[in-house]
Order: sequence, then C-alpha cells, then structure tokens
Amino acid sequence: MTEDVRWVAADDPVLRPLVEDLAREYDARYEPTDGVPSSAELTRYPPEVFAPERGGAFLALLEDGDDGPLLVAGGAIKRGGAGTDGRPRAELKRMWTHPDRRRRGLAGRVLALLEQRAADLGYTGLELSTGARQPEAVALYLRHGWTPDFDPGVPQDAAAYLRFTKAVPSAG
Repeated sequence: MTEDVRWVAADDPVLRPLVEDLAREYDARYEPTDGVPSSAELTRYPPEVFAPERGGAFLALLEDGDDGPLLVAGGAIKRGGAGTDGRPRAELKRMWTHPDRRRRGLAGRVLALLEQRAADLGYTGLELSTGARQPEAVALYLRHGWTPDFDPGVPQDAAAYLRFTKAVPSAG
C-alpha cells in the first residue's frame, strides 16, 4: 500500500474519522466529569492552535483504499508549556490509529513524524499527556524514549492524566 503523509488544517474533512473515533474511544474508556463526556476534550482547543503560524501542525497518514485515500493514523502538535530552558515545548495531541490498522507500527510512525516536525519548527522539548486507561499509549511512549513524569511501576488508575516529556533532537 502506498503511504501518503499530509500536513493539514485541524478542521480538514480528511480528519473526520480521527475525531469521531477518538470521541467514541474517550467516552467508552472514561466516565463523564460533572456530566460532561470525555469526548469534550476534543473541542477544548480551537483549530487555530494547531496552525503552523501558531507553532502547530496536524498530520494525516493515509493509505490507498478501495474508495480512495483512507485515513489510517494521525496526530497533532501545538505550542505547549515552557521547558527547563524557558522555551516553549511542542505538545502532542490527538494521537490516533484506525482500529482496523492497529499493531502495524503506524502510531510509532506518526510519533516520529510529529517529533521531526517539532524539531523543524525549532522546539527543543516535547510534552504530552494520556489517560491512565490507555495502557497501549503508555507503552508506545515508553518504547519511543519518552520520560514519564510519574512512576510507571505504580498503578495509575486514579490519575486523571499521565504526563510524558522528551527532548527534541536538533533539526537538520
């Protein structure tokens, strides 16, 4: 299959399967907070925060499908908090792999592409958070050299978010 890497706007229609599936996934794994479904997280940031001119980027990884390009994985970066050097970190958001395409290395590919884009944009550090009920995400980040801001040996069920950081290698 041919792979197509596209950097798109956060509200590009090609991302609709990503947003819809993440909403289903979040609501299935997590209870509502004060009556607000977990999928509300997907509307927390307006599309502009993922725009290149604001230090962001949104990746769509597509493969050839029977009816044209099929979105198989994606993710985004936005400007995050300040790192220890005082410079802003890139924050990874919206990591997703199509349910029928999991366990094929696509999430690792998306992660590497986002890390490279962050380097290209001049970031020196990365940050992200994931939920405690996403052990496959925790395993992915640990496998790819991310540093947990928590003890991975302790059960994390009560944690709302599990934070990770990573240095960005120099671009070039």
